[in-house]
Amino acid sequence: MCLIISICLSHYFCSVKLFFLHARSRNYVSESDVCKLESVPLDFGDYHPLKPITVTESKTKKMSRKGSTSSTSSSSSSSMMDPLSSVLDGTDPLSLFAAAADPLTTPASMDGVRKKRDKDDSSALGSDFEQWSSKRGEILAKYTTTEKLSINLYMGSEKGKATTSGSAVSEKVRTRLEELDDLEEGSQKELLNLTQQDYMNRIEELNQSLKDAWSSDQKVKALKIVIQCSKLLSDTTVIQFYPSKFVLITDILDTFGKLVYERILSMCMDNRVSLSDNFSPETVNDTAKETCLNWFFKIASIRELIPRFYVEAAILKCNKFLSKTGISECLPRLTSVIRGIGDPLVAVYARAYLCRVGMEVAPQLKESLNKNFFDFLLTFKQIHGDTVQNQLVVQCVEIPLYLTLYSPAIDWILQCIAYHAPEILLTETMERCKKLGNNALLLNSIMSAFRAEFIAARSMDFIGMIKECDESGFPKHLLFRSLGLNLALADPPENDHLQILNEAWKVITKLKNPQDYINCAEVWVEYTCRHFTKREVNTVLADVIKHMTPDRAFEDAYPQLQSIIQKVITYISDFSLLFSVEKFLPFLDMFQKESVRVEVCKCIMESFIKHQQESTKDPVILNALLHICKTMHDSVNALTLEDEKRLLAALINGFIKMVSFGRDFEQQLSFYVEARSMFCNLEPVLVQLIHSVNQLAMETRKVMRGNHSRKTAAFVRACVAFCFITIPSLSSIFTRLNLYLHSGQVALANQCLSQADAFFKAAVSLVPEVPKMISVDGKMRPSDAFLLEFLCNFFSTLLVVPDHPEQGVLFLVRGLLNVIQDYTWEDNSDDKIRIYTNVLHLLSAMTQETYIYHVDKVDSNDTLYGGDSKFLAEISKLCETVIAQILDHLKTLGKEETLKRQSQLALYFFNTILAHGDLRNNKLNQLSVNLWNLAQKHGFADTKTMVKTLEYIKRRSKQPDMSHFTDLALRLPLQSRT
Repeated sequence: MCLIISICLSHYFCSVKLFFLHARSRNYVSESDVCKLESVPLDFGDYHPLKPITVTESKTKKMSRKGSTSSTSSSSSSSMMDPLSSVLDGTDPLSLFAAAADPLTTPASMDGVRKKRDKDDSSALGSDFEQWSSKRGEILAKYTTTEKLSINLYMGSEKGKATTSGSAVSEKVRTRLEELDDLEEGSQKELLNLTQQDYMNRIEELNQSLKDAWSSDQKVKALKIVIQCSKLLSDTTVIQFYPSKFVLITDILDTFGKLVYERILSMCMDNRVSLSDNFSPETVNDTAKETCLNWFFKIASIRELIPRFYVEAAILKCNKFLSKTGISECLPRLTSVIRGIGDPLVAVYARAYLCRVGMEVAPQLKESLNKNFFDFLLTFKQIHGDTVQNQLVVQCVEIPLYLTLYSPAIDWILQCIAYHAPEILLTETMERCKKLGNNALLLNSIMSAFRAEFIAARSMDFIGMIKECDESGFPKHLLFRSLGLNLALADPPENDHLQILNEAWKVITKLKNPQDYINCAEVWVEYTCRHFTKREVNTVLADVIKHMTPDRAFEDAYPQLQSIIQKVITYISDFSLLFSVEKFLPFLDMFQKESVRVEVCKCIMESFIKHQQESTKDPVILNALLHICKTMHDSVNALTLEDEKRLLAALINGFIKMVSFGRDFEQQLSFYVEARSMFCNLEPVLVQLIHSVNQLAMETRKVMRGNHSRKTAAFVRACVAFCFITIPSLSSIFTRLNLYLHSGQVALANQCLSQADAFFKAAVSLVPEVPKMISVDGKMRPSDAFLLEFLCNFFSTLLVVPDHPEQGVLFLVRGLLNVIQDYTWEDNSDDKIRIYTNVLHLLSAMTQETYIYHVDKVDSNDTLYGGDSKFLAEISKLCETVIAQILDHLKTLGKEETLKRQSQLALYFFNTILAHGDLRNNKLNQLSVNLWNLAQKHGFADTKTMVKTLEYIKRRSKQPDMSHFTDLALRLPLQSRT
């Protein structure tokens, strides 16, 4: 290795000069023509890469073992599914056999079957049906209490444990019957003075006790727990907590119903294969049927009505094991059973639970659900009876609060009967509601449950009913709010638009409570925006300002006010029209809290960027949006997160890009100057402004076709000055470097040579400040790769930059090389030498008579020097210096741990000589051979790369005037790693 290095050094001084004095003459045009790919016409037919793939399935059925006849059917599928999987319906027969053979896999397979069946049951209703689970949290959060609660806890019994194997069957039956009687004989403990949270914890303990009892095969104990919990639903001593209690107790009932159903289902498995989803009672074995009947008989023996009803409803689905008509027969009977519940609140929640179970197990049986609701209407007047009124007096509960307790149940019942119901059902329901005196509670639930299209078509009928309804503690403005929610989803008859708005707003504007007012106004603003002009929208906004400004009521209504803004900008996407709404900007002034104000501004800017299709110069839009953007910018402080800064900057940049004054370039530049002063704290905005100003300078050049007048030349220099002043204020060093380079290129294109030199000098002087590590996406990374990329781009630009008459030959290249030499590089990095090698590419290109590219109307050094020998001599001196650095570095890599790096750099340098040197020179030829041998001396060279390089040389030798490559190829041996 030392011999090779010494050979390289011995040839150094003579080879360097010869290398670049004999640099290969380049004819860039002919080389480009040679390297072009041959164009071949292609006929794609119907093929298009974005079309879905069509898979053809081929099914073959053998008729007999010995025969050769087969029937084949083909079908095409446009899906992306695996054809084998689709044929097998997602099941692998081998896996099924293995599962059947292995008893340990049976529970897992049962779980999978259960999950699939549960999914199918829930999907029978469709995704547009709002499940009970989505209402659960809202009810628990709304219906709370601070009063003390009580609960009866089951204490358990030793009798509940399984008997010994020798016991008679009759003994087991007698024991279980005794256990059922335990509940009546005091096997429970009453806990008093519980807080709401304690009560919920106790209920959860009961739920867990149910699961534990079931898993330990204490089925009777589990039933007793469920009965005990069901009894709690007859207790209304703390009436305002009843809806939440209903939610908690029915969770336990659901758990019990699921456990019983899955227990019976597991008994139906034949040879470890479960029943199909749509099984018939005939496929259920006698053992499972007997167990199912046993459960119903146990429940029928419960003495009290409420627990008997709830527990039977919980296992309603189990009727599928007994008969096809079991569910359809039980639903009407259970509906009639509810008539025996005297308390109207308890009764309506029992009806809600029956509807809930009925929709899960038999959503097609709508008649029974309708009967359930109409039964409720017949008993609705009980709410105002003496018994209820006396109970409310005892508990000090007002009638308005009491009526709200019915809402979850009535809403759910109506949601169930209104799901995919015909329009005639709404008509019938409205008629029955009128007979009850248009009760406000019922009317509100009807408007919430039925399809918005049906409600909107009868808007005037509903308004008439609202006017005449008996509020009974349920205010009319809430009814108008519910009507408005429907009209936001569906359009009423066109002739009724104005009359509907007038009738609704008469009620809304009279509201004295600001919270009640804004809750209604928020809904009706959307209706106004959908169907009316800016005049009506302005009137509504003015009314909102009038109601919400006194006593700073707007401070308690920011969510509703934000919603109003969102709706206005959604329906008025033309911002020239939006800002002509007189009260829009005063409406924004109500957002006094900074965080809310910024969110509103972000919402407006997002809408502008989304909907503004064309650039604008409208002064009204510009002034308003500048004010909004300024609000966002001023919210930035030291505690603002980087993600938030990026979001705000992106919105402001989106606005800046949409501003255009056409050919009035001076006005455009003035706008950018004003924006720079307003948004100086957001670096991405300053970067965008620099790019925009550079683009403005290039547009000026395009308009003048490169021939600037005195006025446009002065304007372009003003643009350049803007960039030169702004770039130093940026914190990211690589952003500054790249902008200096980019702005220098723009200055050069506009013939501002001294300004371009200033940019390039600034970039050169900034390179020493590049730190070793920089932050990239929140992580610290070495900066060498980024610096190498920048310098390569810089070298490409320096090729066309003419020398300054007072600065000497290649003054920028020399200055950059000095900076690179003084820069402190990492010890294990070869980037410095790679940069030097790229410098050789630049110097080689500078020796050509005509450069590969030029800047229009700018004379580069090829024109200025015209191939002058002194200029070429200066290039040769630079080459000597650079190559000396490369060879010295190769020599330092002679240690064992750095031999691989030495091999890679030697090959990289060899390729540089191969691409740019004139290898007809013998000494240069010898240098390349020495580098080749050095690259593979110690077996670290990539064999594939070496082989491909040698093949390239052989191909080049076949081209005209390239015969010397043949001799070179013969002198370049390929050595194996061994």
